[in-house]
Amino acid sequence: MAPSGTRRSSYSRRAQYNLFTGYIIAGIGALIGAVLLGLSFFQPSFFGGPRSAAQDAVSPASETAATVRTSSKSLWDSISGYYRAGSKNAELKREMELARIRLEEAEAVRQENVRLKGLLDLQDQERTPVAVARLIGSTASSTRRFAYVGAGEDDGVEVGMPVRSPRGVVGRILETGSDSSRVLLLTDSESVLPVRRAGDEVVAFAEGRGDSLLRIKLINLGINPLEVGDLFVTSGAGGYYPPGIAVAIVTELTDDGGVARIVSDPAATDFVAIEPIFEPDAASGATTPVEEELTD
Repeated sequence: MAPSGTRRSSYSRRAQYNLFTGYIIAGIGALIGAVLLGLSFFQPSFFGGPRSAAQDAVSPASETAATVRTSSKSLWDSISGYYRAGSKNAELKREMELARIRLEEAEAVRQENVRLKGLLDLQDQERTPVAVARLIGSTASSTRRFAYVGAGEDDGVEVGMPVRSPRGVVGRILETGSDSSRVLLLTDSESVLPVRRAGDEVVAFAEGRGDSLLRIKLINLGINPLEVGDLFVTSGAGGYYPPGIAVAIVTELTDDGGVARIVSDPAATDFVAIEPIFEPDAASGATTPVEEELTD
């Protein structure tokens, strides 16, 4: 039997009702949207209440997200701060040590000025460096302790001139070339420097040991007055170095003095200042043999 070419009337009527209902709903939605759009243009405050209600509804979730974000940031800052604490502590330690050295130097200079002005009525004279140069090398394997600076005779550098860094004494010029010079470091076994304890008149000699330490030998033997942590500065004797420049800090006591570490480590020094000899006549006399001096 052939299928009927027409659908049942009840089925066609249901489809027509569904289609008609869809059109009506779409029209009503479009009309409501147009009304709301018009109100948003002409009455913006009309939607303040619904917006506030919506904001209040999502506020707890927003606060939770903000709290999580802030907590995670604080945790990350704590972790990164923990890993940076070591370098910061080391930097602060270096700054405190430098400040302590500067304070001791200032006290030594003040006492030196009071003594000299009281006796000789001397006035301060500004010392201008002959040259400022970079430490370009040092002896790594030799038993002697030398360094090299990038300034020489063409820059006005002469043998015997003191070399210092912002922290203190490094050494003095031993040999000069046209563009470079060799420096005898304080730690060299042939280096002997007259020093005194900052703050009083305890005088001594700082002798190099061939390593990174100095041997402090007191001139007046007896009860050792030194203490660990004492800062020694140049005394001005010998004529090479001006008084009051930081030299070394005592780390260990001995029968006739102590062992001290140098304040200005050449390995940690980049640029140095080469200064004129403090008292050229005294420095020249110190290097002149006694026989020749008596003959003259």
